[in-house]
Amino acid sequence: MNILWVEDNPGNKKDFWFANRNVKNITDFSEAEETIAKELNSYDVVVLDIDLTNSDKEIVRDKSEQFNLSPDDFLQKSGMVLFLILLERGFPRRQIIFLTGNTEKNTFSELVEKISSSVDEEQIKSATEKALYFLSDEQKTYLKQKDNKAEKVSFIKSLAINQDDSTYGIFSKACNDICIKPPNAIAKSNDKEAQAELRNWLEDHERNDYLILRRGIIEGCQFLRTQKEKLRFEKYSADEKKPAFLDVDDYLDVLESFLPLREPSNKTAFYKLFVRTLAHEWEESVKPKKIDDDQTAYAFSWIMKMTRNWMAHNSTAIFNNLTEQDVAYLFICNMRAIFDLGNEAKDYEKSLFLLFNKSEESEAFKESEQIVKEKRIPLVKNYVSYFNEKTKRIQVHNILHDLQNDKAKLKTKGDDFFITGLYHCFWFLTSEHDDKKDKAVENNRNPNQVYISRHYTFSCFDYTQSEFLLKFSSHIYNLSFPQGE
Repeated sequence: MNILWVEDNPGNKKDFWFANRNVKNITDFSEAEETIAKELNSYDVVVLDIDLTNSDKEIVRDKSEQFNLSPDDFLQKSGMVLFLILLERGFPRRQIIFLTGNTEKNTFSELVEKISSSVDEEQIKSATEKALYFLSDEQKTYLKQKDNKAEKVSFIKSLAINQDDSTYGIFSKACNDICIKPPNAIAKSNDKEAQAELRNWLEDHERNDYLILRRGIIEGCQFLRTQKEKLRFEKYSADEKKPAFLDVDDYLDVLESFLPLREPSNKTAFYKLFVRTLAHEWEESVKPKKIDDDQTAYAFSWIMKMTRNWMAHNSTAIFNNLTEQDVAYLFICNMRAIFDLGNEAKDYEKSLFLLFNKSEESEAFKESEQIVKEKRIPLVKNYVSYFNEKTKRIQVHNILHDLQNDKAKLKTKGDDFFITGLYHCFWFLTSEHDDKKDKAVENNRNPNQVYISRHYTFSCFDYTQSEFLLKFSSHIYNLSFPQGE
């Protein structure tokens, strides 16, 4: 997840607030405004300060004069200006938060209430410390000298009476007056409490599958633009004399900008259209192949060819309920088919793997990884189920193709069956069985009966031969073979 942090006085607190997260800090209002205009697609959440008075004042002079304000007065509330600019550009409100001292949370009136009503000395002490945050050095010194509770309350009340509402408070009141929800804000009056609140807010977004998927696709497309020398799509041409063509720049541009900033209420419709666009290039002029003896390229190309064919041949209902995991799976398969990306898992792939397992330290992932390493993949059990569909075909991808061509079977099986089948294809197209002929045996008890049997032996592929394959297969294992299957 990428974070844009606009704070004109960050000090050395970047790690304190954000730990080791990917954060870009901007300390100037005008630079932040330009970044929002040009690079907004690069960020998933925005953390704003309200008061940006340390910004370049001359640059904002013309803007401030439009509102009859001095540059200082304008910059004191300029974080709110950035908030409105973000909304104008379609950035989701829920992905913006203020981290500021200029909020009405823990205002003097609230602190007065705590100090005057509490009998707990620790609460009184805490409220007094928070009050200090809002005071000048002279006022802080005066308050600290007061040991008597009544004197402290009286002093804070006198300040509260003369204290204007905070910028955040004024803005929130204006929002409420016109029935608009005010922006979210975290008060920095207590750093530890604010840190915990901010971390919780960030973690909520880090668990959002839509944000993970969108960012992974964007970063994937950006990375793959640098890998054009590794493009191998032309090798899948059905006519060796006419190499298949892919305008990779245009293709990646479309995919990168496909999913909107704001999570759509009908996101499954977007996912279906995205997969249609992703698979569109796998048309009749290309066919799956084992390129340079690469079995995984063969598997990935078949998965994408099947996806394209099902989309094109009246089976689009299969893709009506795609999840973020399904889209990530197909995106990874597709790019591994058309690019020779080597043995290492790429950063964008690692980001997308989070959709399958939030941590590679989890028990679920470790168990899947162990199954993959020990080659305990339930190929035979699942193959029997496919073979018993009696489609007269023997390979799983061909059996699935025949089933989706049968409208009655298509309706009966449902979309989950076929989407799971696309996961199964990775395993069955890498761990292929031999192709032995039928064997006929007499039935000694009935001279008029003969047994015809087939004997297939699966050769389990070595999924540990590269970092990518081990991670990929371990992450998709539980979706391929849900517990009990």
